[in-house]
Amino acid sequence: MADVHVVAVCGSLRDASTTHAALERALEAAERAGASTELLDLREFELPIFDADRDREDAGDADELATRLQAADAIILGSPMYHGSYSSPLKTALDYCGFDEFRDKTVGLLAVSGGAFPVTALEHMRSVCRALNAWVLPHEVAIANSHSAFEDGEFAESKLEERVVVLGRRAVQYATIEPDPDSFESDQNIGAEGK
Repeated sequence: MADVHVVAVCGSLRDASTTHAALERALEAAERAGASTELLDLREFELPIFDADRDREDAGDADELATRLQAADAIILGSPMYHGSYSSPLKTALDYCGFDEFRDKTVGLLAVSGGAFPVTALEHMRSVCRALNAWVLPHEVAIANSHSAFEDGEFAESKLEERVVVLGRRAVQYATIEPDPDSFESDQNIGAEGK
């Protein structure tokens, strides 16, 4: 698995982000499984709100972000849940991508919520990835009650930590899985063409 490259995208802009901390842990597990890893912190990218009339090359760091995702064998998307869905920074980042970045790639999902389980955020990210013909891991991570998920930089519950670790390992394990046929959603995903 030494040739597998796993890239995680953090959709949280908070300084003390639980999403960021959990993604770091998933990538540590991916490294232990033999992969090279990279964490893309969206705070470090200039990504204007997506405008279909603007070329990606003229949209801040959008082209760089897409290039780095295209180089990945597997991608882990992490987001806090806002209003029952995933974050607008992650949505903007995904809007600048298309089939070239996601088609036939393995994608893992992680969502964080200050309250109840962020299931709808996971469902929405899964739908977007399928529309881009990605292969989304069945194993996903939902971190509820994020204010108590970590204590002194460590997971408060070993079972939750194990779910995050497994996500990192599965991203490596299934990075070279034979892809599924194109999804029916992708046939109608005109916006993903030519990005």
